[in-house]
Amino acid sequence: MRRPRAMIRRRTTHTGTTPEAPGAAEARLGEEAPGPGAGQGAGPGRAPAGAGPGDPAAAGPATAGGRTGRGGPRGRPRLAVIVGNSIAGDSRVQKTAIAAARAGWDVTLVGRSPSKRREESVLGPVRVVKVPVSAHMRAVVNAERRRPHLRAHVTQLGLPDDGAWVRARSAHAAWVREQTARVGWLVGPAARPASRPGAAVAREALKGWVRLRRYAHKGRGRVYRWERRMAAGPPRPTGDWRRDWPELLDLDLAFGPVIEELAPDVVHANDITMIAVGARSAARLRARGHRTAWLYDAHEYVRGVEWPDAVRAAAFPGVEKEFIHRADAVVTVSGELAGILREAYGLPRTPHVVANAPVREAVSAHTDECVSVRDACGLGPDVPLLVYAGWIGPERGLDTAVEGLPALPHAHLALVVGPKPNATLQALLSRSEELGVRERVHVVPYVPQEQVPDYLSSADLGLICFRHVPNCEISLPTKAAEYLHAGLPLITSGVRTLRNFVERTGVGEVFVTEDVPSFTAAVQRGLSRRGTLVAKITESLLRELSWEQQSAGLLDLYERLAGTEAAARLAPRTLSWSVSEQPGLGAPGKPRPLETTPPDGAPPGWRALGTTPVRLGLGCANSAGQLAGFARALCERRQDLSAEVVMHTHDQSVIYPADIYALGERTGDLGFQLDRARRVLGSYTHYLADSFTPALGRLNGGHICDDLPSLSAAGIKVALLAHGSDVRDPERHMSRYEHSLFHAADEAILAALVKKSARNRRLAARSGLPQFVTTPDLLDELPGSRWAPLVVDVDGWASERPAMERARPVVVHAPSKRWTKGTEQVVPVLEELDRRGLIEFRMATGVPWLEVQELVKEADIVVDQFAVGTYGTFACEGMAAGRPVIAFLDERLHRSVGIRPPIVNATPATLRTAVESLVEDRDSARRTAQESVEYVRTYHDGGYTADVLDGFLR
Repeated sequence: MRRPRAMIRRRTTHTGTTPEAPGAAEARLGEEAPGPGAGQGAGPGRAPAGAGPGDPAAAGPATAGGRTGRGGPRGRPRLAVIVGNSIAGDSRVQKTAIAAARAGWDVTLVGRSPSKRREESVLGPVRVVKVPVSAHMRAVVNAERRRPHLRAHVTQLGLPDDGAWVRARSAHAAWVREQTARVGWLVGPAARPASRPGAAVAREALKGWVRLRRYAHKGRGRVYRWERRMAAGPPRPTGDWRRDWPELLDLDLAFGPVIEELAPDVVHANDITMIAVGARSAARLRARGHRTAWLYDAHEYVRGVEWPDAVRAAAFPGVEKEFIHRADAVVTVSGELAGILREAYGLPRTPHVVANAPVREAVSAHTDECVSVRDACGLGPDVPLLVYAGWIGPERGLDTAVEGLPALPHAHLALVVGPKPNATLQALLSRSEELGVRERVHVVPYVPQEQVPDYLSSADLGLICFRHVPNCEISLPTKAAEYLHAGLPLITSGVRTLRNFVERTGVGEVFVTEDVPSFTAAVQRGLSRRGTLVAKITESLLRELSWEQQSAGLLDLYERLAGTEAAARLAPRTLSWSVSEQPGLGAPGKPRPLETTPPDGAPPGWRALGTTPVRLGLGCANSAGQLAGFARALCERRQDLSAEVVMHTHDQSVIYPADIYALGERTGDLGFQLDRARRVLGSYTHYLADSFTPALGRLNGGHICDDLPSLSAAGIKVALLAHGSDVRDPERHMSRYEHSLFHAADEAILAALVKKSARNRRLAARSGLPQFVTTPDLLDELPGSRWAPLVVDVDGWASERPAMERARPVVVHAPSKRWTKGTEQVVPVLEELDRRGLIEFRMATGVPWLEVQELVKEADIVVDQFAVGTYGTFACEGMAAGRPVIAFLDERLHRSVGIRPPIVNATPATLRTAVESLVEDRDSARRTAQESVEYVRTYHDGGYTADVLDGFLR
């Protein structure tokens, strides 16, 4: 797939929404990426549904040719792992993707975006794509349901709504009153029989007519109200999953185009929400000539789930029945469920079993890094601790555990749950209050899936209190394997599969389901016999319940589905099971980092945090990659220093080199916060607080001032680093400069910046900490601070093309945010000069920074900002490339630090003249370009900055 152009003359270049070529993230990590296009191969021979890895039928034709691109044969075979959730908490799909990547597949993991935007990231070499899902098909079905049908036309004739019914009742009542009055007139003095012989007959006829109309009106009302009740009640199943749960169609509309763009060899469709997506996408790819196979991974027995409404209870079994026979293979989570699926759908072969289990290799690998569940509860080592980890719902039976706590006076209960409490959890906590045991019930957060066994290992017993519901009866839950890998004996209810497993292996105690005295007795036995039970947790049992063992058959199945030619292209990797999702590195439409972290984990260009006398932490904004630049500069000049760069990100972040990336929402996770506290307080000697961001996630608060007591108590020296709007006073700036960027700011943004900068200035003034600023204008904002200049890779930006040799010079403007650079006033001037033929104007916004670097190197003139009064990183990069730079400078501010940047000073009003003078006087322009290189080597190659920071780092 061809990338959007990064440079378009006289136009702003925006990154498109076209998906990045499959394998691009892998290529950036230094591995071979597949070719840019795909030819057509033979369609796969359909394997019977349920084919396992030992079934030759699952492989399809062994001689089928692989797809080829315009440049020749494709690289690694492609696997698309699709799931209908946001991926973050789904350990099964994450481990599936990592296992396949280790085996040599080019893996893309496709999930649902938690926002309304497409999000991309990487999980090691795995590309992660999260797509927004609309509700269009749900709206279509709802509109059809609201449309009157034939019965409604009869039952609600003339009554479109309740208002019409109220009016009809009033009209009927008025008619009845009039007619009954006429009956009275017919029996009055004026209607004597002698004078009105027909009056009696008329009177009786009228009374009969009124009575008949009353009956008719009453019947009409009953029918109307019945129809309204039918329409207003919960929808009833129609037998067609497309109408009963159209959200499945919305998922196909969102996921299908992404899968088909990838054109994978194999699609792994996880759970019931993806079965239609996988079937349809594979079929459409086959129709185009691609050899795509797909497998359905049944995570649960959908007919046994207690769905919240009748339409889902009908729709999900319906869609499974329609598509399960079309799958090239079926896998599931337990032998019991495999047998049920084969019998229920008449599958020719029993589905292959891939139980969800921990990665054995990762267990104990994080003992020194991971906080323990006991630490999270704040308990000492001698307190008996019961733990439950996972989803909390009524079927999980945890009320039995809470009810049993009064009879276990010394025991505490830890509930490891997600960040959003649900009604069941709230009910459990309320009940614990009533029983007087609330202080012994601890709600603690999830940790990354590879850390779960180590996290749980400090507890004493693992609880599984499931009730007798079908899905709880037929499989061994993931948490059972996690408990055992953590060295915890099981306390389990009498659901069939779990009871049989515990009785066979002797690794726990069984209690009567939902029986509180039986539960407490089982816990007491478990605590007293814990040593004996732990001895039953053998290495062979753990190996059987490991993901390495379970995934081996799945990987073999992938190869059989893809065919021998595709399998021959596998190139296994060495990859840690503990890789974490890193934001933005795989995203089209986002700048790539200047460098990516090498596969061995060493940071790019600086010494990894180690045992040096000075151990510097830098975090967490990393604006324009400046923390990375600082770390490189310091480590190059000081052998006694090692560094660690942390970058907090969000879905719109430009990603720069760092050791640790943390998604914004993750900084509020207690597990992450405690891990950061352990790392920072136990390893750092110095900390450079970038843009006043917190050092410990949001453990103490969202600002560095909240962490200062903890850092001080640990003996860590702290300094503050400001870049711009974090301390710049918007009101003063607007009063000083006619074209201040804050004049163009949105009101809400401006109000937030006024509040934030004022708070940061107050903190800096009160803190007594060393303070550094990266641009000279900020010295006015933070009295007593020192200028630590921006750092750029001068050699990396050097260009071999001399400046100002073209007859029509190329002028580049690349704003990160248009309103912060005065872009709206700059562009019309430059476009007018372009139309006159004086220059060729190129502008880029939102394109990868490596492409911006090439754009600058090929340019003749660089145009920076006209709204700040100083120069920033882009100007330094332009000067490093040996290009004359035009920007607006407040020369008074720069004279205050004894510098005179060789920048052509201009305002929006004088920009035209500045460009014309450079074009007309080429010799002067070249001298400016040469002076620019000398200037950045003096102030911005990192040496000057390292000298400024030296006093703080002593």
